[in-house]
Amino acid sequence: MKKSPEDERNRLESMSVYEKEYAPTCRYICGIDEAGRGPLAGPVVAAAVILPPGCIIEYINDSKKLTPKKRDELFDVIMQEAEAVGVGVVDHREIDRINILQATYVAMREAVSKLSITPDILLNDAVEIPGVDIPQVPIIKGDAKSVTIAAASIIAKVTRDRMMVEADQKYPGYGFAQHKGYGTKAHYEALAKLGISPIHRYTFLQKKIESGGLVLPDSAQ
Repeated sequence: MKKSPEDERNRLESMSVYEKEYAPTCRYICGIDEAGRGPLAGPVVAAAVILPPGCIIEYINDSKKLTPKKRDELFDVIMQEAEAVGVGVVDHREIDRINILQATYVAMREAVSKLSITPDILLNDAVEIPGVDIPQVPIIKGDAKSVTIAAASIIAKVTRDRMMVEADQKYPGYGFAQHKGYGTKAHYEALAKLGISPIHRYTFLQKKIESGGLVLPDSAQ
């Protein structure tokens, strides 16, 4: 059922609670979120977004709750309305080297460093980022509770999805444009047929290979 304009206003008001709480002492409030912690392939991408005080973007929400079309639409609106946007990307090699949690922190720090404005406070989706001097507020399920974190979730998700669509052109047959690297049945079937691509995270596949849950073609052994 489609929400009434009043319901949508109320929803957006409820997602602005943290922004309003910190507005009296913080001019630049930055939302931080990531996309791509779980996939078997591709990078992890983090975004940092500073919206103008009181900025309301209709239909903004946790990126996972939006259709791809709506995410693309909101991506353009956020990029137009935001006072600053930073994006950090850590590839599959670094994920394998330092593990996905540390890679996520690296991507988040990079996103903050690329902002054209230094934030007064960071509103993070669930985590506290080590190695950052800016005050931070970790918010569990923050992408559904804060407009700035939701904005960051959309920027991160759309950026990464577009990268995986490009990867599909470079490495056809795996279905990266469809599943974006996540472990779907079709993805595992492609791995069993084609072997591991240059952008797969080997550490994510290693246990499944060792247990016999994933049998690679002879040419990929």
